[in-house]
Amino acid sequence: MDDARVRRAGPSDVGHIERIVHDAFDVYVARMGRQPAPMTADYRAAVASSRVWVIEADGDIVGVLVNEVHDDHLYLDTIAVDPGAQGHGYGGLLLARAEDDARELGLPEIRLLTNQAMTENQTFYPRHGYVETARGRQHGYDRVFYAKRVAAQ
Repeated sequence: MDDARVRRAGPSDVGHIERIVHDAFDVYVARMGRQPAPMTADYRAAVASSRVWVIEADGDIVGVLVNEVHDDHLYLDTIAVDPGAQGHGYGGLLLARAEDDARELGLPEIRLLTNQAMTENQTFYPRHGYVETARGRQHGYDRVFYAKRVAAQ
């Protein structure tokens, strides 16, 4: 991971972002019986309107983070790592970038959600300090909601 670099995404990254999201979330289609919401998102619009970051490693884009700014929190909309690059700490690096975004913007909290069928996430996020705040059905998906307080610098 020494060669990994997180940078803001630009319009030329959209195709890579779409591929990574598709490949990372495809495993959940069978579990959920439908595509997870990140697979249907408009990443060209996200790059234009949100704080979108990519990780480059060995010259390839291997991860993506989409953060939306709200008045009282940062919403971590999407985090995805290419399946071939998983297990190298890139997810944690992207979560750290989300915390940096929240601090830079003076926001005290990060919120996110995952699908109940994404059981791996229900151990991943708590390992990184996220606390489950609720469960419920939203937009036709069974969700698990998380939040993390972010200390100011």
